[in-house]
Amino acid sequence: MILKTLLLCCVSLVITGCAQTSRSTIAFGLNTAPVTLDPRFATDAVSYRITRLIYQSLVDFDAQFNVVPHLASWEKLARNHYRFKLGNKHRKFHDGSRLTTADIKATYESILKAENASPHRGSLQMIAAMDLLDDDTIDFQLSQPDPLFPGRLVIGILPKKLIDTKHNFSKQPIGSGPMRFSEWEDEARLTLIRNSDQQTLAFITLKDPTVRVLKLLRGEIDLVQSNLLPEMVKWLDEKEYIQVQRKPGNTFSYIGFNLEDAKTGNSTIRTAIAHAIDRDAIIKFVMGESARKAGALFSPDHWAGHPRLIGIEYNPAQAKKLLKQAGYDAATPLELSYKTSNDPFRLRLATIIQDQLKSVHIKVDIRSYDWGTFYGDIKSGRFQMYSLSWVGLKMPDIFRYVFHSTAIPPHGANRGRFMNARVDAIIEAAEIEPTLAKQAAYYRELQQILFDELPYIPLWYEDNVLAMRKNIQGYVLNTDGNFDSLAYTVRVDN
Repeated sequence: MILKTLLLCCVSLVITGCAQTSRSTIAFGLNTAPVTLDPRFATDAVSYRITRLIYQSLVDFDAQFNVVPHLASWEKLARNHYRFKLGNKHRKFHDGSRLTTADIKATYESILKAENASPHRGSLQMIAAMDLLDDDTIDFQLSQPDPLFPGRLVIGILPKKLIDTKHNFSKQPIGSGPMRFSEWEDEARLTLIRNSDQQTLAFITLKDPTVRVLKLLRGEIDLVQSNLLPEMVKWLDEKEYIQVQRKPGNTFSYIGFNLEDAKTGNSTIRTAIAHAIDRDAIIKFVMGESARKAGALFSPDHWAGHPRLIGIEYNPAQAKKLLKQAGYDAATPLELSYKTSNDPFRLRLATIIQDQLKSVHIKVDIRSYDWGTFYGDIKSGRFQMYSLSWVGLKMPDIFRYVFHSTAIPPHGANRGRFMNARVDAIIEAAEIEPTLAKQAAYYRELQQILFDELPYIPLWYEDNVLAMRKNIQGYVLNTDGNFDSLAYTVRVDN
């Protein structure tokens, strides 16, 4: 409490009089830099959200997570045959060339090549052939029926001629989206230019949330979204020149485990850990009621969700009992390492979980790293337990990507090395089931198995929170936290 008071006093002294700025750039404060600007390889939230501004995809999702046409409309000609027809919008790449079906084919062929190691390859392996009927029409032939197939085509389209020359899209992206690449001098600053009015937008990486708030208040940046300490959000809400927005989100936070490890591979230990975490207290006192308890990847209101799952109940006595069964108690505590990013709020959450686990005789060694190092360790399986979030989940193909036995990185995101033949079979059956109701039943069964096995401990669905200066207009929070409305955001200076 003393530290908090001193912090706020220092901030107040710095921003007294609130600096005004004459810059024309709209500046967005990020907590981490994007990893890549190539949509074929983007898996982290920031990379995904920014690539959506640079590239266009064949389809998109509406607010209810239904698939809708974007670059193209489609028709299903047979169970294994889809035809996509390009419209007239968004057909001009930033280098001036016209987007055609040849670019679509080249983009998806590059993802499907095993040597390219795209993390999205696994979700598209049912594509058996792509036939170009003309510049506007492409047929997809599938190796097996997939009723959800159109929703898989959400990866941004790249120019074929640059794919063929092995252009570095990761650092010099060229798409047909509402914004084009300007420069990326270092990880700290990425600039894009909006095509409609030549407005420059800067994404500035400021890992420390206090620094982000200071720069927002001083007018050095204009918007900050999520990854803010709750007390800072409350304090910002009281500032007359700052507007704060909140919206329930679908960002799924969880604790993941290495199932090949002798300790965390033990389901009894994982269940004990789940019982030792007091999510109600964390949500109320640490997160400022800005989250909902989770029991599965999808929230209960998603068509593929499981309405009855809300997570493992807090029961420290049961946690101790299970640990005793596994051979651990006060005299011989369980020792585990817990990896997280060095984001202050994530580190705070890890410290609180560490303290809660200590009360049931689990000694946790927290190891925090910069985002790149941390994420690299998780993808490589160098962990016992870790905490992360899935952002923007819309399609149940996430289950294959995360839990199928063939999805071990780099072929997917089964980072914990979860192997379950029944889970594989359910995923495969659901993917070819033609009726939505039966698909939902499969996914409920699947999520019940995951709940029982606990390769992840579901924690909560985090709300989206936005703080921006009041002279910024047009930016709207979305459920999945995307940055799409930056295409319309403007500065209105007096």
